[in-house]
Amino acid sequence: MTNPLTVLPDIAILLPCYNEAPTIAGVVRGFRAALPGARIYVYDNNSTDGTALQAMLSGAEVMRERRQGKGHVVRRMFADIDADIYIMADGDGTYSPADAEELIRTLLTENADMVVGTRRGVREDAGRHGHAAGNRLFNVLYRTIFGADFTDIFSGYRAFSRRFVKSFPAVSGGFEIETEMSVHASRLKLPVMEIELDYGRRPEGSHSKLSTFRDGAKILWMFAMLMKETRPFAFFSAISSAFMVTSLVFMAPVLLAYFQTGLVDRMPTWVFSLVLMLMSFLIFTAGMILDSLSRARAEQLRIHYLNIPVRQKSAPPLADTAPPKRRKGEKSAA
Repeated sequence: MTNPLTVLPDIAILLPCYNEAPTIAGVVRGFRAALPGARIYVYDNNSTDGTALQAMLSGAEVMRERRQGKGHVVRRMFADIDADIYIMADGDGTYSPADAEELIRTLLTENADMVVGTRRGVREDAGRHGHAAGNRLFNVLYRTIFGADFTDIFSGYRAFSRRFVKSFPAVSGGFEIETEMSVHASRLKLPVMEIELDYGRRPEGSHSKLSTFRDGAKILWMFAMLMKETRPFAFFSAISSAFMVTSLVFMAPVLLAYFQTGLVDRMPTWVFSLVLMLMSFLIFTAGMILDSLSRARAEQLRIHYLNIPVRQKSAPPLADTAPPKRRKGEKSAA
């Protein structure tokens, strides 16, 4: 019987790319040098600058995802590739392939399901202050809503266990995918780690695909949707409170006039305030019901996660350097 401790982990490097021809060859060669035994996959997302050709010439296995958006690419990668450990990085050369070994070491020694390489120099990303301000804002918002598990939810350099990859639903389609990964880990209370790594600037000729306002709005919308799905009581309680406060604002002058004169002289306002109050109670009740359903769904996701094997059954064993034992009386073949 094979000792599970003598099984080499099967490592897959996943590189989602869109128009990264100036940098992808160097990234592939860097990962080949850092992790010689790993399989390297480049997923081309409708590039028009020869990214797929450059990756192929560098020795990577090139796949294609026609649906535009990083989230679609990640969903396809996680569905297609079987491995024990997954390393995901961007193809723009801002992450150092040499740090992959540290990500894997942390994943194994800490028995974690995800290790995030937080970006040390993210505030100097090509001098785009809008990105830096948005990054700080969304990280604070994440910690307020979902917990303090992460300090850099937008980092694209991560290591995953097989359990994480095969239990992650991957619903979003764009740059919101990193936020969804973080919420998935926080929701199921998975073991996660962060290590601070250097974050480089894009080389000349390489341009960011992230739009400060368009993608920022998508991420904000994803925050709202994920809060609705994972914390429905807090989400609907906030909406219920807004309706209640509005109802009280309209109700107050009508009640004041009634106590002074004994008459309700603004009947439409009174009816409108009562409708708002009723809606507040209905929304609060819906939040309570959905919170119970959300807890049940989280339990099902947790059970599914636990049923996924940590290692592939076909993972290759380490070479046994010790000579085989001979039975008593058996002569050597020499």
